[in-house]
Amino acid sequence: MRPMRVALAQLNPRVGDLARNAALVVEALRAAHAQGAAHVVTPELVLTGAPPRDLLLDDRFVDDALAAIGTVAERSPPGLTAYVGTIARASSRTPGHPGLYNALAVIRDGRVVDTIRKQLLPAYDVFHEPRWFVPGGGGTLVRDGLGPLVCEDLWDDGHPTHPGAALRASGARVLACAAASPFRWDAYPQRVAHAARQGVPVAYVNLVGAQDELVFDGGSFVTDAHGRVLHRLPFFEEAVETFELDTLDGDEAPAPPSREELGFGALVLGLRDFARKNGVRRAVLGLSGGVDSALVACIAKEALGGANVLGVAMPTRYNDPRSTSCARELGEALGIQVEVFPVEAMASSTSEALGPWLDSLGAARPGDTSHENIQARVRAMVLLAAVNRTGGLLLNTSNKTELSLGYGTLHGDLAGTLSVIGDLTKPEVYALARWYDAAHGVIPAFVMERPPSAELREHQVDPFDYPVVAPRVESLVQGAPLPDWDPADRAATERTVRLAEHKRWQSGVVLKVSERAFGTGRMMPITRVR
Repeated sequence: MRPMRVALAQLNPRVGDLARNAALVVEALRAAHAQGAAHVVTPELVLTGAPPRDLLLDDRFVDDALAAIGTVAERSPPGLTAYVGTIARASSRTPGHPGLYNALAVIRDGRVVDTIRKQLLPAYDVFHEPRWFVPGGGGTLVRDGLGPLVCEDLWDDGHPTHPGAALRASGARVLACAAASPFRWDAYPQRVAHAARQGVPVAYVNLVGAQDELVFDGGSFVTDAHGRVLHRLPFFEEAVETFELDTLDGDEAPAPPSREELGFGALVLGLRDFARKNGVRRAVLGLSGGVDSALVACIAKEALGGANVLGVAMPTRYNDPRSTSCARELGEALGIQVEVFPVEAMASSTSEALGPWLDSLGAARPGDTSHENIQARVRAMVLLAAVNRTGGLLLNTSNKTELSLGYGTLHGDLAGTLSVIGDLTKPEVYALARWYDAAHGVIPAFVMERPPSAELREHQVDPFDYPVVAPRVESLVQGAPLPDWDPADRAATERTVRLAEHKRWQSGVVLKVSERAFGTGRMMPITRVR
């Protein structure tokens, strides 16, 4: 029996860019052919880009995608069997539904010879596949002992009619899974666990690249029949590699990078692709002298290069002078441009101009934050002016704990197109900052050691014990229990989180790294009782 040589093509497509994606796939097929592969597996929906979402409601886009797979087939190398992530039309269509399959086109000798149709369609978190797709039938296709399937179809629960089990029953000696699985903190071990349950070798190829809030981390791998990972492709970059899957042997692949390294890498790729795929080269952010903006500056430098990042320090009379000096020091260490623009005069004159008119509306309510919010909104105006002048992308620097509690000013420090760390809790921000600083030594000690503060009034510090509050608030967002939480305190925190929902609806795109982030996977109503 000839060895089964299978290539995994870990690719970074662009949603909707069918011509480019087709060329990317063809290039990968030719690289696999040059490596001597007999089969090559590409990621799920690589031809359309993932997720294409409501582009699939446009019949013209669907027609063009179907034509593009024909182009890929015509340009594919001879003698190679390719499994290309794409879409296909179902034979019948329900009114109001596009009637599509999430599919793998099986290409051989210049034509599409078969189609693999995804059977298990996720409808949770950011996944809404039944909106566009219908489940594939229960048929199986095994070629030369290779059984292909699509993402969730690998999630074998032991049921004899499950797609993975059906393929093994049909003679598959190896399963090949084409996936578009976004990064989450524990996503990689979950993928490996699904592969390990199969009882046969598994070649798992994952999409790489970012699309809006989703980051696809790559990290494709090959397991043996015992579930050991023997080979793994790199995280966060494209690769095409070929393996002999019938003769797998050897030591396990090294352990994946640390949690901090993976999280930081995901955010770098998320920012880089968001900028690149939207035609933006530069980024602007406010540098407050705090840990949140320091971490975002580090991510931006790695994603875009120091020359393409502008940090702006905007002190008022309430700012510790070390806040501004640390912003300068950080910028110099990172090689990014830092400008200092004091906003005291702008904020004070705005408050003075508004004061008589506000007084005419009535007496100040307890806890009135008009002057504090003016400072935050003046800073946003400065940053947006810089964006207008430089053509950059405004990065938001709020963390998930702040977003959960509504601790931010609408149209002020919550401004920004992309919320880079909006899915990191405050302790996670510190963890990633410490990890990066240990390797690069760029974050001033004062930034890491100071009590967190918005510096909007005299001697202000954040009113939270973050090591205690952050995991509790995150448990509410994730739906995880915390049994040691005082019921009255929990009820008050739940109310605070609920009342901040309108702010989150107006915040920027949050790069997702947790199981449940603020964005398309959390559809909470603003107006609600509980």
